[in-house]
Amino acid sequence: MKIIYGIQGTGQGHISRARAMAAALARWPVEVTWLFSGRPREGLFDMEPFGDFEHRRGLSFTTRAGCLRYGETLLDNSVPRFLQEARNLDLSGYDVVVSDYEPVVARAARRQGRRVIGIGHQYAFGPNTPRAGNSWLQEWIMRHFAPVDVPLGLHWYPYDDNVLPPILDLPDLPVARGEHLLVYLPFEDQDAVSRLLQGFPQRRFVQYSAAITDEVRGNVTRRKADIDGFKQHLASSAGVICSSGFELISECLQWRKPVLTNLNIS
Repeated sequence: MKIIYGIQGTGQGHISRARAMAAALARWPVEVTWLFSGRPREGLFDMEPFGDFEHRRGLSFTTRAGCLRYGETLLDNSVPRFLQEARNLDLSGYDVVVSDYEPVVARAARRQGRRVIGIGHQYAFGPNTPRAGNSWLQEWIMRHFAPVDVPLGLHWYPYDDNVLPPILDLPDLPVARGEHLLVYLPFEDQDAVSRLLQGFPQRRFVQYSAAITDEVRGNVTRRKADIDGFKQHLASSAGVICSSGFELISECLQWRKPVLTNLNIS
């Protein structure tokens, strides 16, 4: 059986979930083509589990100072180029089409009359799933960004029959309550984050980002993003400061880590 599996690469959460899926699918006699979009190829890291993966530019979201900017998102994305990517993606050689909120695979399947399965947090938001302050625009984007035929949503509670628990990529590590707080705020100004953390000299922080290099600034240890180091620091942390991504918070809940999350998305 041949599967094409599209992954939204704007944030790290979809990719983390894909690692868990790659490990699970590797135990079955299937051939999986992984397609990532939403982030430049050179911005992807630790991608060994996905072999010779495909990449498209796709569509992405523009943020500034941690806030999602709808106007800049429209300007930064080329809809004609995205539609051409979808037109040029031939799905005829695949038995199963899957999208984790990845729009190129989803749109290509729609054009070619192929049934596409959606696996992801966004597909959990049916009529019975609670929201907090969503605008009509946010609802429209969530429905139409990567439409699928069979939505399998992931959430912390089964609000509908199609909603499953989170799929987590958690290695077999000893989980302990250490002294450091793990900080992951990928859409913020990283120097500003470090300065803020330095205002609490009595606490020790480990700050991860793809935009920084390894160094120590007082009570802040800055680490360039890597999967193994991040999971080790997560397992041994006293708590986590992060944005409101579903996957990392789910990992924190599974390992019983306190979370301070930034809800500033508008």
